[in-house]
Amino acid sequence: MAATTREQFVLALDQGTTSSRAIVFARDGSIRALAQQEYTQHYPQPGWVEHDANDIWQTQLAVARAVLRDSGIAASQIAAVGLTNQRETTVLWDRASGEPLHRAIVWQDRRTAGLCDSMARAGHAELFGQRTGLVLDAYFSGTKLKWLLDHIPGARARAERGELAFGTIDSWLAWKLSGGRVHVTDPSNASRTLLYDIRRLRWDDELLALLDVPPAVLPRVVDSSGVVGLLASDLLGAPIPLAGIAGDQQAATYGQACLEPGMAKNTYGTGCFLLLNTGARAMNSAHRMLTTIGWRRLGQTTYLLEGSVFMGGAAVQWLRDGLAMISRSDEIEALAASVPDTGGVYLVPAHTGLGAPYWDPYARGALLGMTRGTTRAHIARATLEAIAFQSAEVLRAMELDAGERLRELRVDGGGAANDLLLQFQADLLGVPVVRPRVTETTALGAAYLAGLAVGFWQDEAELASLWRAERRFEPAMSDAQRTALLGGWRRAVQRCLHWAIAN
Repeated sequence: MAATTREQFVLALDQGTTSSRAIVFARDGSIRALAQQEYTQHYPQPGWVEHDANDIWQTQLAVARAVLRDSGIAASQIAAVGLTNQRETTVLWDRASGEPLHRAIVWQDRRTAGLCDSMARAGHAELFGQRTGLVLDAYFSGTKLKWLLDHIPGARARAERGELAFGTIDSWLAWKLSGGRVHVTDPSNASRTLLYDIRRLRWDDELLALLDVPPAVLPRVVDSSGVVGLLASDLLGAPIPLAGIAGDQQAATYGQACLEPGMAKNTYGTGCFLLLNTGARAMNSAHRMLTTIGWRRLGQTTYLLEGSVFMGGAAVQWLRDGLAMISRSDEIEALAASVPDTGGVYLVPAHTGLGAPYWDPYARGALLGMTRGTTRAHIARATLEAIAFQSAEVLRAMELDAGERLRELRVDGGGAANDLLLQFQADLLGVPVVRPRVTETTALGAAYLAGLAVGFWQDEAELASLWRAERRFEPAMSDAQRTALLGGWRRAVQRCLHWAIAN
């Protein structure tokens, strides 16, 4: 349905690990139009994952143009653009030409695990944890940037002269969208770099020195909600304000209206990311959760506890692309539901190591408990259950940190469409799992941050009033069965830890 010329909208650009998307949101938070395009994944060596940054830009621009063209919405009807992105993925580019010097190193990439080990042995892990709220792990951007500066001839000297720009994907896209006029990031993305002091809210000179990163290469840190520049007019047809930036998981938390301390959400995407709002307090974790910045708005910073699972939907993709057990990802639910249980099979999807609470880059995936009676349906079901097992472990650790039980878990992401997965998740947690009417909450959060900045929405109370549940999944599993299943999962994980020995 074509929009009337009187209507105004917010455009969210959602740049994910496997695809670029553009979604237009109306004032009631509903989706008016959506476009999506996948792009190529590169695996140059085992444990290495790369993207072509120009592929990311071209696909993101293409879907932004397509969503306006196909919906009949004019660029002049877009009040603001919000940007959300796969986090930690690292780009280094030439400021003069705008060209990347190397493929982007993706958040899943493990090439700097040895470097992290060396720095931990040198006694630096505690300092990084205190300043950044993160563990010293190859997941984050800082060691990826060091690798680029170390391995591209002349890059560090050029960076010191101010000729190069570093950024996570938000910075790269803001640069391209503004025609090279804006080199920025927001605190939610800066807090994922191992370079940013999350309490003093600034790049940390001591951490920069430890990783040998020249300050001149860094973006300026701006609020998550606020106009940072205008889109180049030739891109979409109007100089639209770029007014919201947040990393994908923080944006999803905002889009789920988890705006008060104690509220939590889990996103089932390529990975799974469970975040708990802790308000103005940066809470230290005793259970290997991350302390991270959620967003900064009107001069106020909101903090989150986060548990990161590296292989969520990516495990389903592996069944599809690596094993050819299914031809489309959405086939897995019917296949898994064709058997009543896994027949004792456990899949531990540690294909790129394990995230929280283990933080073991040398763990590797395994399929355990198979018999002659095991079928692809059992493996499919074990894959879905593995996603829920990982998330359940993260939530339990997070509850111990917070000192209270969660009342409900709000969920989103592509996997949230899978009823079997969400019911099993509720059973494992023993609390309701709630799916909202709008499950595109990552893009919605970016839209909300941008819309607030230009007055499209008035305040966070209005945003909270727009949230609606579509379905609640109530737990139905006995305590004895839950305990037995979780015990089997933990035994399976123990067999995968430290599998790949560091060189």
